[in-house]
Amino acid sequence: MELRLVQRGDAFAILLEDTALMSTLVSASEEALATMTAQRLGRSDAQQWLIGGYGMGYTLRAALAELSADASVTLAEIVPAIIEWARGPMQALTAGCLDDPRVMLVQDDVAMLIDAARGAYDAILLDVDNGPEGITRLDNDHLYSTRGLKMARRALRPGGILAVWSCQPFSGFTIRLRRAGFTVEMISVREGEGDLGAHHVIWFAQNPADEAR
Repeated sequence: MELRLVQRGDAFAILLEDTALMSTLVSASEEALATMTAQRLGRSDAQQWLIGGYGMGYTLRAALAELSADASVTLAEIVPAIIEWARGPMQALTAGCLDDPRVMLVQDDVAMLIDAARGAYDAILLDVDNGPEGITRLDNDHLYSTRGLKMARRALRPGGILAVWSCQPFSGFTIRLRRAGFTVEMISVREGEGDLGAHHVIWFAQNPADEAR
């Protein structure tokens, strides 16, 4: 299946065949993925974050606005075209976030980074597909399996947060997160103001601070 970038006026969208995966017209929940994670962690210096999926950069830019100057963000993006578009036709939107000195870009699978880490991150933010039942890569199913979630918990520091974006609720995912040892909160975020716009979902799964893994 082919990813395409389309533009109409100042607006951009990324399509998978004829399915819109993301758009510059809809960004509230992608920003909330970072801002709400920061609120739950509290302000502290030198936090280490891992973001899976660049998309159009809304989550990364929101994270950089929340984090201190000595924080670091590892950004994993497996699709080269996404970064090419960010540095090319969407350069104005990107606003230099990929060149922020706090950012390390890894053009590889975020699952590889998670599986290799042990107590490394204060936050892991996943927006790599349409949610726990993804449509772009079957390999993403590993991230959302019970084993993948346990690996994410092991990669987090005590008290750290795994935040997962989804286009809609999926039955059983909250239970799966709890089985992996997290305490879980599911939030619905409306994309527009008032009663406008679709609802998207974010799970905030916290690694208990007082439990050995």
